[in-house]
Amino acid sequence: MVTAGNEEIDKSYKRKFEEINGKLQVIEESVAKILKNNEDEKKLRETSRKLNNQKELNSEKRFVLKHVFKNVAALEIGVPCFTQVVEKFNVKWNMLIARNEKHLGFVLFCEPIAPTRIEFAVEMKAKFRMMSDICNLTKITKHCFEKKGRLGFYDFLDWENVEYYLMDNNLAVEVEVEILKYLALQSALLNYLFCEEYNVPENAEIELTEIEANDFHNFLELIHGGSSIDDDTVTGLLDLADMLEAPTAIRRCEEFLLNDSQKSIVQKLQLALRCHLENLKSKCLSEISEKSDIEAIMAANIPEMDLSTSQALLQKNIANIE
Repeated sequence: MVTAGNEEIDKSYKRKFEEINGKLQVIEESVAKILKNNEDEKKLRETSRKLNNQKELNSEKRFVLKHVFKNVAALEIGVPCFTQVVEKFNVKWNMLIARNEKHLGFVLFCEPIAPTRIEFAVEMKAKFRMMSDICNLTKITKHCFEKKGRLGFYDFLDWENVEYYLMDNNLAVEVEVEILKYLALQSALLNYLFCEEYNVPENAEIELTEIEANDFHNFLELIHGGSSIDDDTVTGLLDLADMLEAPTAIRRCEEFLLNDSQKSIVQKLQLALRCHLENLKSKCLSEISEKSDIEAIMAANIPEMDLSTSQALLQKNIANIE
């Protein structure tokens, strides 16, 4: 829904926040009980409060999208121009300008990276700005939406005044985004337990066993946009994300292992097989060139070794013998 500066959030969205927030509090209480005797309890409690979406998010939940649109004077009516999609806080964002008969519209799009069946809602304030050396036009709107959505102004600027904002026929724009509240049960398992047909009673306690405090702390940081992945944390994060069926966390762990990790091929391949990371598995197999690599993998006796991986290793071993 595109608004025109309305500062009021629809009451139905507020009820949505309150409903899901109650479910998230059940998760917090369950985890806190499990870890009440752990020396990291205080640290975990502080981090898990991020799941309480009634609080204001800090300045780290602000960012600015900028773009320069080319040849704007030649825009045709009804033909939109989009910017590239960028990822911020596990959400995809991009901007659009479009000419209609009397105005130039300016719109922001938002879509969660996680599948839309996962509970998601975001309340945000956005400051839209067009600027040149002689003019600067700013409009502010606040809105809440679930799943993917858009907000902005289809009448942002009178078309007859566009020329005053152009520099060499180019238009510089930006949107400053402040995320006020963010809901995301980025786990299919938790979503099933608390939001779908499992019908967990409001005050019920869910026991989450075999979860290390530090792993859960890092997991909460990760799904709320933090950068907690390194070679020391990625194994625990990936195992927990796989157990909780959290696709965004799994994707970010795999990206780290593909691009930045210094772990050995044996360690990476074991994680790829255990958590079904096909891209990582393919990269590991493609990088195996020495007989010593194959021997190290076979010596590790990886429990999750599958037939296709064994065949690929056998073929590489035969090639080395020849």
